[in-house]
Amino acid sequence: MTPTVTAAAPPFHTRNDLAADTRAAMIVLLNERLADAIDLGLQAKQAHWNVKGPHFKPLHDLFDATNALALEWADELAERAVQLGGVAEGLVGAVRDRSRLPAFPTSAPHARAWTEAVAAAVEFTANALRADIEDATAAGDAVTADILTSIAGAADKQLWFVEAHLEGL
Repeated sequence: MTPTVTAAAPPFHTRNDLAADTRAAMIVLLNERLADAIDLGLQAKQAHWNVKGPHFKPLHDLFDATNALALEWADELAERAVQLGGVAEGLVGAVRDRSRLPAFPTSAPHARAWTEAVAAAVEFTANALRADIEDATAAGDAVTADILTSIAGAADKQLWFVEAHLEGL
C-alpha cells in the first residue's frame, strides 16, 4: 500500500543505519497503520459498548479482545516509527485524517451488524498490513517488515475469531 503522506527527512537523529529516505518512508507507512490500529481499537470498543441480544456476552468479550489487540499493535507501530527517528502520530486528528478503515456505525440494529462491522475493520487492517510488508521488504527494512508480518498474522487470527461468531448470528 503506497503511503498517502509525503515522506520528509526523519526529524530526529538515530544511529540506525537505514538510509534516511527509507526511514522517512517507513515512518509514514507506520503512522498510517498506527492510525488504522487506533481506529480499529475505537471501532471495536464502540461495538463492545453497544452490542445487545442473546449473544451479548461472547460478542462483548470478543470486541473487547479486538480492542486490546489493536492497542498492542498501535504501540508496536508507534514505537517502530520513533526508533527510526520519527514521531508517532496517534492523536485524534491524525487518526481521523489517516485511517482508511471503512466507516463504522454509531449504532446497529442487531448483533450481526456489529460483528460484520468489526470483521470489515479487522479485514481491512490485515490486508493493509500485508500490502505494507511488501513495501517494507522492497525498501530494505526487514525489521519493519517483520513487525508488520507479526501484526498481520495476529490480525488474521482475530479476523478468524470474529468471522467464527458470524456463523451463529
